[in-house]
Amino acid sequence: MKYEFSTEREYDIIAIGRACIDLNATEYNRPMEETMTFTKYVGGSPANIVIGSAKLGLKAGFIGKISDDQHGRFIEQYMRSVGIDTSNIVVDKEGHKTGLAFTEIKSPEECSILMYRQDVADLYLAPSEVNEDYIKKSKILLVSGTALSKSPSREAVLKAISLAKKHDVKVVFELDYRPYSWNSSEETAVYCSLVAEQADVVIGTRDEYDVMENKAEGKNEDTINYLFNHSPELIVIKHGVEGSYAYIKSGETFKGQAYLTKVLKTFGAGDSYASAFLYALISGKEIETALKYGSASASIVVSKHSSSEAMPTVAEIEQLIGERSLTETIQLEVRN
Repeated sequence: MKYEFSTEREYDIIAIGRACIDLNATEYNRPMEETMTFTKYVGGSPANIVIGSAKLGLKAGFIGKISDDQHGRFIEQYMRSVGIDTSNIVVDKEGHKTGLAFTEIKSPEECSILMYRQDVADLYLAPSEVNEDYIKKSKILLVSGTALSKSPSREAVLKAISLAKKHDVKVVFELDYRPYSWNSSEETAVYCSLVAEQADVVIGTRDEYDVMENKAEGKNEDTINYLFNHSPELIVIKHGVEGSYAYIKSGETFKGQAYLTKVLKTFGAGDSYASAFLYALISGKEIETALKYGSASASIVVSKHSSSEAMPTVAEIEQLIGERSLTETIQLEVRN
């Protein structure tokens, strides 16, 4: 089954929210206290997703606020270099700085992120800086959870969602839960559920849905029963190495496998998954195939050093899917 989008739009996807700097540990297998060198990349979930989308060939744009300094210019220049429209990125004039994320790579199982998010520029995007004429040119508005954690960014996102729904732009909500961004779990649940109820597509891990629903160990069935009483038409719930599930309002369920790989670090998987999954849907592929694209893309990114820079091409994704399908076929023949 396919998921339909409006045709004849100038952009395939426009994202709104966080763009920051990732400083990934160049030295692996050691704690951050002993790490002396880091490599700089553009980061932030919505930024990573549109970077991944652009590298896959989609026409992408970004709405956000960056600092008026070297880091802000680096973000804008990199996005533009990969083909993203940056005309609606606003430069902060009040001295707010770009968020920084230092990553620690102790082992494939022990990866952590040290975030500097106090008074960062992206959370000062104002509702007045969200352009209706821009949003209505897109098939998708991609929203992520972190942008909801503070005002005025929260209100800017809510305005963008309202404008998207007015102009038949599909709202995709990537939960992107970062506990250090929020004042409390109750606040997170209030705003994430508010946006999820208005979205057309919701993507997240099982743990992120638990946070949104304020539950300890939620069940997929309860999540879809709740959300399908509202706007969502397609819900994706990821279960790590156990794979992912896509549910559609008409009742069908699709299962996607995880592609095992040699993991270098765990961060970046969700963003790469979302970009490839949405690329496949926009390209007219079946939902089951889109799950494969998402899983393959995530598998590629966790095996590499960066998140944004490691976003794969269509050829790389299709090669991985083809190789794994061939391996499975050979294994099946051997068993038989």
